[in-house]
Amino acid sequence: MPKLKTYKGAAKRFKLTGSGKLVRTKAEKRHLRRKRSSRSKRSAWQMVEVESPQIRKRVMRLTPFLGKRG
Repeated sequence: MPKLKTYKGAAKRFKLTGSGKLVRTKAEKRHLRRKRSSRSKRSAWQMVEVESPQIRKRVMRLTPFLGKRG
C-alpha cells in the first residue's frame, strides 16, 4: 500500500475548526488595492465555512491528515 500524501495546495487553503467545520479563505483575499474601502479589505481576510458537502468530501480526501491532532 503506498503512503498517503497530502495535497499541499488544498492544505494551505483550508483549515479545520475545533468543532470540525471546514473553513476556507475568501477568493478576493489576493490583490487588495487602494480603491477598496477599509471595511471591504478587512472582510476579505476573514475565513468562511465551506457549505457544500461535495467540496468538503473532496478536500478531506486531498488532505488526509487535516483532521488529525497532535
